[in-house]
Amino acid sequence: MTSSPQPGAEPPAAETTGEARYRHAEDVLGTSGVSRTTPGAAAARAASRAWWDADADDYQREHGDFLGLTEFRWAPEGITERDLGLLGDVRGASVLEVGCGSASCSRWLRTRGARPVAMDLSSGMLRHAALGAAESGVEVPLVQASADALPFASESFDLACSAFGAVPFVSDLDQLTAEVARVLRPGGRWVFAVNHPMRWIFPDDPGPAGLTVRQSYFDRTPYVEVDEDGAPTYVEYHRTIGDHVRALAGAGLHLVDLVEPEWPAGHDRVWGQWSPLRGRLFPGTAIFRAEKAGA
Repeated sequence: MTSSPQPGAEPPAAETTGEARYRHAEDVLGTSGVSRTTPGAAAARAASRAWWDADADDYQREHGDFLGLTEFRWAPEGITERDLGLLGDVRGASVLEVGCGSASCSRWLRTRGARPVAMDLSSGMLRHAALGAAESGVEVPLVQASADALPFASESFDLACSAFGAVPFVSDLDQLTAEVARVLRPGGRWVFAVNHPMRWIFPDDPGPAGLTVRQSYFDRTPYVEVDEDGAPTYVEYHRTIGDHVRALAGAGLHLVDLVEPEWPAGHDRVWGQWSPLRGRLFPGTAIFRAEKAGA
């Protein structure tokens, strides 16, 4: 699961001044501010690759223990595939993990008898995926590619999944969804978790300041950080629930379920803007489960 500095209405002052945990990546990339521009696909892809390469070590250092070496954790709420069973029986299934990060989800799938392929845009994240394989002894194929241009033949996989990987960072949601649908076999499932769209309206703050609406849910201007020359260094896109549903339908996928995990009792971990305070009041994660029509 990859989860970044989520956008909200405006970045917290700590992130803007480089005091937050993202300071190293911001320094490496020369991040100097926030822009309301809308980058094209190539610029967004380059920014995401550079960001996750720069942030990979810090990300794994902070979240690696929580994510585990061979665990499938859907969201910062801590909910797992073992809890939800959204992928069904994976024994013998070919599975594509889109935006795998350190590939802990793919390794969990492998231990359950699946045949996963772990794909990510970032070489930094894939380096941690290789380290995780060496440490756990669970090997999975690793592929570096962008989610909107999948390097796989049509109808190659029984399942595709993504736990906060790739979907919010690709400029064209319809293209990404069409690519996933293309590589799925008839009857295949596409299950993905993203930041709950309603979170876009709140400041990116896990405390009381994060409970006040500051931005329109319908404002789809992406959150973009830039360097001194105005080149994007981080890009994240907001889509409404309806946007996701229409993208699925347009790609020939049928929405079967939308899971909004409740904050578990006793779970006190703060991850970015996820916290017990906010989690008790409104959802932080949306997990979409869709299926491709059968033969």
